[in-house]
Amino acid sequence: MEKGHVLGLLPIGIFLIIFVGTGIITGDFYIMPAVVGFLVALVVALFQNRSLPLAKKIETACKGAGDETIITMVFIFILAGAFSGIVKAAGGADSTVNFSLSIIPPNLAVVGIFIVGCFISLSMGTSVGTITALTPIAVGISEKTNLPLALTVGAVVCGAMFGDNLSMISDTTIAAVRTQGCEMKDKFKQNFLIVLPAAIVTIIILVSRTFHSTYVVTGDMSYNIFQILPYLVVLIGALIGFNVFIVLFSGIGVSIIVGLATGKFDFLGMFEALGSGIESMYEISILSMVVAAVVALVRQNGGIQFLIYAIRKCFRGRKGAELGIAGISAAVDVCTANNTVAIVMAGGIVKEIGEEYEIPPKRVASILDIFTSVIQGILPYGAQLLTAASLASLHPTDILPNLYYPVLMGVSAILFICFGKKVIKNNGKKE
Repeated sequence: MEKGHVLGLLPIGIFLIIFVGTGIITGDFYIMPAVVGFLVALVVALFQNRSLPLAKKIETACKGAGDETIITMVFIFILAGAFSGIVKAAGGADSTVNFSLSIIPPNLAVVGIFIVGCFISLSMGTSVGTITALTPIAVGISEKTNLPLALTVGAVVCGAMFGDNLSMISDTTIAAVRTQGCEMKDKFKQNFLIVLPAAIVTIIILVSRTFHSTYVVTGDMSYNIFQILPYLVVLIGALIGFNVFIVLFSGIGVSIIVGLATGKFDFLGMFEALGSGIESMYEISILSMVVAAVVALVRQNGGIQFLIYAIRKCFRGRKGAELGIAGISAAVDVCTANNTVAIVMAGGIVKEIGEEYEIPPKRVASILDIFTSVIQGILPYGAQLLTAASLASLHPTDILPNLYYPVLMGVSAILFICFGKKVIKNNGKKE
């Protein structure tokens, strides 16, 4: 096979130098907008390969940005943002949190908050939102039970990361599915089988550490089951296998009905909530198109072919390629400190590796999403740990020893790659 050209990867290297370098120098990995870094990378890519006219390279970049998969993903991002905005305005987020917390057994407070975090992140599709909602409660549990604060907050982060790569409306799930061209329900089933053992072992560890503690939830824990309905519509619809556009439009429609019926907003407020949710997806939508343009030029310049060649030299067979995909996913997330950006950035590269080794798209999507989430869940300078630490007045490294789930998720995924059963193709041959 062709070796490709290592210099084809220069634009991505420039982005990493700018992005990571700025983070190291300033101590803030979020001060440099990722889209700015990729715009610089795009300029570098356009100046490479002098054998091609600039017009031809711009055409390649535009075709990459306008690829059907990328534009479809952007539309889904917009609808997911609209749903998140309207369901939150309708009271769905508060009711989901309160309902979940109201059923925690008193002697399983920390285990309960982990499970609640799993449910909320799975429903709302946001790990940072889950952490924001539950960390103050974790602080209260610690104060009333004398359990280590880092442990209770760690349980919150663990639960938040469960839904981060499973939720049907999570931007990471959307990005992983669309970049690999598979169905959400297929990716969900694949992911769930991998992460379930990690969740079970996490529960066992938390039970063994906290079984004798007790805690009673106080304050206003009122909820309305009717307000939780939109999340259930989206979750069940996606699992059944309905088209993602139908699922999200249905969720938006039910949220509007719930919000108007309960008086949470009027017609003007409805449009404001929808607009606010859509605006929250602007950056990731633009970023997706810019990254796709850069990757198209990297591919044209032989960079992706070089990566595939390198992986073939380092690893043997499909399992080796899957480990290579896991390594690329994890490495990109370390550099970007944002698992959605990492998925968008690495998606096109690992897709070609998957095709080269005939790995099913749903499997590639699962590996890509899981390993970016594994790193994101333990990254001291990632948004998740920074948010949790800030709300609990801790340092991110204080929480690290209690992040059982992300670590176990990574272990489970590696075992799945190394020892999982081979998948049977439709033609009866093993993959």
